[in-house]
Amino acid sequence: MFTIQQIDDAHAKVKTGADFPKYIQEIKKLGVTAFDFLVSNGVEVFYGDEPFKTNSPAKYDPLNINENLNAQQFAKELKEHQEGKTDFPYFVKMCAVNGIASWKVDLEEYTCTYFDLEGGEVLQEEIPGK
Repeated sequence: MFTIQQIDDAHAKVKTGADFPKYIQEIKKLGVTAFDFLVSNGVEVFYGDEPFKTNSPAKYDPLNINENLNAQQFAKELKEHQEGKTDFPYFVKMCAVNGIASWKVDLEEYTCTYFDLEGGEVLQEEIPGK
């Protein structure tokens, strides 16, 4: 199975949202089937073949997630991030400001789903490069 270090090495190559599809392909080759990202502290939970699961440590001081979801602004800034206009730290802060608490990436379905504080689905999109 894969290690957090292998995933961190793959993630180190990501400079903007435009690099995300390559990152997904690389970690899928490692055996990752899905992962959750917690915006509040950067913890990631990676899943492999059942029942394999491993967590990364918190990556930064806790962020407050806005209780008032602004899905329209989030979608606008997500698009800009995917076009390579912002880096990952900015993207994470933008998620918190707009009420995005987490996201789940499914490497089987090639989808990324964003959730609010109550676990409600805000947006699901397909990941290019399947």
